[in-house]
Amino acid sequence: MESTSKAHLEKINKMLMAMAQGNFFYRLERMDANDSIVAISLVLNMLAEEIQESLVHGGFVNTTGVVRHLVQLSFFLDGKGTVIMVNQNACSILAFLRQDIIGVDFKHLLDATSVKMWSNFLVKARTREFNDTSMELTFVTKDGLLIPNLCHITTNSGNNGTKQNFLVTVVLTAKDSQERDKHDQQAVFMEKMKGGPSMLVSKDLVKNRARLSFEDIRKIREGRNIILNNLEADLPSLKDFAHQLGTNEFKLKYGFRELFGTTVYRFLLQERLRKAKMLIQHTDANLKTIAFSVGFKTMPHFSRAFKKNYGYAPSELRKLSIKSL
Repeated sequence: MESTSKAHLEKINKMLMAMAQGNFFYRLERMDANDSIVAISLVLNMLAEEIQESLVHGGFVNTTGVVRHLVQLSFFLDGKGTVIMVNQNACSILAFLRQDIIGVDFKHLLDATSVKMWSNFLVKARTREFNDTSMELTFVTKDGLLIPNLCHITTNSGNNGTKQNFLVTVVLTAKDSQERDKHDQQAVFMEKMKGGPSMLVSKDLVKNRARLSFEDIRKIREGRNIILNNLEADLPSLKDFAHQLGTNEFKLKYGFRELFGTTVYRFLLQERLRKAKMLIQHTDANLKTIAFSVGFKTMPHFSRAFKKNYGYAPSELRKLSIKSL
């Protein structure tokens, strides 16, 4: 027991170091215990996920670094699922040497739940010559940290249909401090040209968001925070919600699309489902309690929305999460 706790503390330390470097895509495995280490792991996973989401929906001004969306993991597999090519970033993120990955069955890089999903995919993929799909898989680093992420999988077969292969790519979000200097230089130039405070954004963003003032942006981000902190509550009409924020309905709708790339109600639904998914994976709360805690009125509605969004039912995810312990 002591050795297990020590190993998990080492994983916590490695995850904290990764987060300090701006990488918030790592996760800690769920432990079947009830102690302070498990509690810390749960809080750390939730914190990393919240920060990662905030990078995607970071809003208008980013003063601590530049958010970059990079294809950081890329694997080329043969028809049996064996890795025959891998990019250097994947090796670095997974903490493996290239020779430790080449020639290895791809499933050995995944956790138990993802292994089953990948195996099922291979069975279905062998009946198709060409196929593009997406699947959420969880990678396991050499240090035992988890990296859950959406994988884009392209299946391709030769002309005779016998040489099948797969391309698996994963897009991760991270802070890029090197790019910050470029934005700072641009900010100085803009300040000299305009004679006012710099917004630290590119000209394209200034052009696209010229209809929103800083005050408008502040109010819309406040609205986003209100939604995130009240997922269990019914959202008022957009007109009333806009008035609550001190703006109008048009700016609320426009602002959400500009800042977060989606509608207000779509954002609410996605965040409810995301939190529900996290609670299913990392807590023992029953599904009905989870559904109600994130604002769904009935289990059927929750199950339909969840399956439509993720491709599997909440009960299926819970079963897989339990089996992976």
